[in-house]
Amino acid sequence: MVIFTISPENSQVRFELNEELRGEPKTVVGTTDQVAGQIAVDRSDLSATQVGIIQVNARTLATDNDFRNRAINNEILNTDEHEFITFTPTAINGLPDSVDIGETVNFTIVGDLTIRDITNEATFNVEATLVSDTELVGTASTIVSRTDYNLIIPSVPNVANVEEEVELYIDFMSNST
Repeated sequence: MVIFTISPENSQVRFELNEELRGEPKTVVGTTDQVAGQIAVDRSDLSATQVGIIQVNARTLATDNDFRNRAINNEILNTDEHEFITFTPTAINGLPDSVDIGETVNFTIVGDLTIRDITNEATFNVEATLVSDTELVGTASTIVSRTDYNLIIPSVPNVANVEEEVELYIDFMSNST
């Protein structure tokens, strides 16, 4: 079993959703590199793979707009009280029996996603590549509903029709020690 640790300096968590800003459609993208977690892999028996709790520092999420960033921190995510977004895996589905160096595998990870003080089940679609014995890279993605997490967008001038669905992505590079 090899333990891979996510490298924050080479990884990124992001959210994407659509809104209207000043009457024009806009895709809002928020990002942070403050992500932590570990993945345990046995190349010859992938059924033994384990993913630890993935933790994202919500205070560090940033978009292209300082006003929006303040609203995200102070009103939407309330990061003074809820600094971290966490994903606690409960099942991994669709892994092949084994993986070779350079091979890409697609699978899902089911778990409990906690945003603020609300936890719901989420399923991430994962595409991961074992680059070498010491490097694992990939992308995990899911779609969540703002309503499921009580993420209320404040009423502000010039912003309308904020999409209900939010796309979440984790682009990760992890290394074994």
